[in-house]
Amino acid sequence: MSSVRLVYFAWVRERIGKDEEEITLPESVLTAGDLLTHLKSLGEEYEMALEHDNVIRVAVNQEHVEHRESIVGAREIALFPPMTGG
Repeated sequence: MSSVRLVYFAWVRERIGKDEEEITLPESVLTAGDLLTHLKSLGEEYEMALEHDNVIRVAVNQEHVEHRESIVGAREIALFPPMTGG
């Protein structure tokens, strides 16, 4: 897979320590869930930020996707915590 731009929001950004980055994903990373699992293997800050990955929201090319949906061909993937407030 080619490289993809990852954008982090709110406490995901704070825990990882960066707003965004460009990474090359292994061919085995096919879904949003695969991405979260892969990112957790990149270091302690990712593991801490994505510890409760079931609550992390994912947007591919600015469209929300479920964790089981494909990210193949994505140009930008955003990760953020659940929305709060009203």
